[in-house]
Amino acid sequence: MTKTDLEIAREARKQPIQAVGEKLGIPSEHLLPFGHDKAKVSAEFIRSLEGRPDGKLVLVTAINPTPAGEGKTTTTVGLSDGLNALGKKSVVCIREPSLGPCFGMKGGAAGGGYAQVVPMEDINLHFTGDFHAITSAHNLLAAMIDNHIYWGNPLDIDPRRIAWRRVLDMNDRALRDIVTSLGGVANGYPRQTGFDITVASEIMAILCLATDLEDLRRRLGDIIVAYTRDRKPVYARDLKAEGAMTVLLQQAMQPNLVQTLENNPAFVHGGPFANIAHGCNSVVATRTALKLGDYVVTEAGFGADLGAEKFFDIKCRKAGLHPDVAVIVATVRALKMNGGVGKAELGAENVEAVRKGCANLGRHIANVRSFGVPVVVAINHFHTDTDAEIAAVQEYVSSHGAEAIVARHWAEGSKGTKELAERVIALAESGASQFDPLYPDDMPLMEKIETIAERIYRADEVLADTKIRNQLREWEAAGYGNLPICMAKTQYSFSTDPNLRGAPTGFGLPIREVRLSAGAGFIVVICGEIMTMPGLPKVPSAEMIRLDEAGLIEGLT
Repeated sequence: MTKTDLEIAREARKQPIQAVGEKLGIPSEHLLPFGHDKAKVSAEFIRSLEGRPDGKLVLVTAINPTPAGEGKTTTTVGLSDGLNALGKKSVVCIREPSLGPCFGMKGGAAGGGYAQVVPMEDINLHFTGDFHAITSAHNLLAAMIDNHIYWGNPLDIDPRRIAWRRVLDMNDRALRDIVTSLGGVANGYPRQTGFDITVASEIMAILCLATDLEDLRRRLGDIIVAYTRDRKPVYARDLKAEGAMTVLLQQAMQPNLVQTLENNPAFVHGGPFANIAHGCNSVVATRTALKLGDYVVTEAGFGADLGAEKFFDIKCRKAGLHPDVAVIVATVRALKMNGGVGKAELGAENVEAVRKGCANLGRHIANVRSFGVPVVVAINHFHTDTDAEIAAVQEYVSSHGAEAIVARHWAEGSKGTKELAERVIALAESGASQFDPLYPDDMPLMEKIETIAERIYRADEVLADTKIRNQLREWEAAGYGNLPICMAKTQYSFSTDPNLRGAPTGFGLPIREVRLSAGAGFIVVICGEIMTMPGLPKVPSAEMIRLDEAGLIEGLT
């Protein structure tokens, strides 16, 4: 019988976290241990790395996600293990899972099979408390806003123009829109507000983009929380909130070190979603790994239209990173779904559907290449894949000037990614990468949005009303015109219709709202019906997660 991810993780022969740190040259005194198998790396040690040369940076991205599964995190872990098996010192850099999806649809997000990071249960649950610190810092600021108004409102905040909502790291649609301060004068002034999920918080984005504690404090102070009655911005620093918020986030800023099943080092730090945020792990973790390893394998959330675009246009732009290779993950099953096959029929061979679904993969290949980064496709292998279906994918990718390599890391660990790792090394060391962001900083904000919509999504037009266009012009006049764009839209399609799979054309991109994340340093553009507070599915994973008689967790897969 096939073992579950959780069963495989429990059988792992983990090394003490000090031994994992030793592989990267991190002295034990610079590790803050959380038990025996996870630790934070000190800011002092990270500062000592300045001046060291960087290793090679590999991005793992994917086609648009489907219910069939793609396995991007699994491939990220498996590829890094494969690079280590070939004698390269490779480090994994991935995000921390959110409790919302763990108890909603995914059930866990630490890789799978024999390509996982461990301790899997801790990583998927409270881990080292980073998300709780972000939630607390965010809600402290919210409390200080209401408290300021209650005690006379000397900043003249307009309660109708408070832009700072509250957050919770759980899927709870009932909190999307609420009224606070009911119950009388002593409870403050009633107003309409709501909750977002913690991973959508600007503080999450700030923590992942900040370079150190001082940069973190400055960015927190730059958060625009509200506007006055004459529409002037009110910043977190005006409320004198950034100092206390930084204190809450001091430990959370330190990257978390864990290990793969093969005892190779992995940084798991930060966790913004790519459909409503920028979808990348922290700059601090990535930069630290680049100083310590020959190779750094990182991932960006969801498909390349969201995660990879934001990795290139936001993270790399702001952090000065230069990716050497991009790996696009696809599965035969997911390509068949993009070709019109229902989930129940995925087990049957259907070469024609695979060929039809490859249009989605082809667009992602073209998009990633448009940033000047060389591409290799990883076919994440399932036991139901047939030789003819795999050959169809490889022929298609070859016709687009790239190579598709079968990867069997789920079942075989590093052995299953040897060929993929060799190809990644060849591309990285060829110096072929000529990375360049999609648009320049000085392009007008609306043109940046249109550039992403037309060149990445292939939309015919952007549908934005006068109010949104005027808001963008106001931000430009206020000095925010050089910021990059963070698109928030469904992850399931290039369009805003989650049911429109494949490589659709002939559609418009409707913009519902724009938000200025001045502290994080980007403009959020909310498209279609995407929600910044997800809901639970009809049958959430939480129904299957429990403790068994021995006190061990079940259902976290």
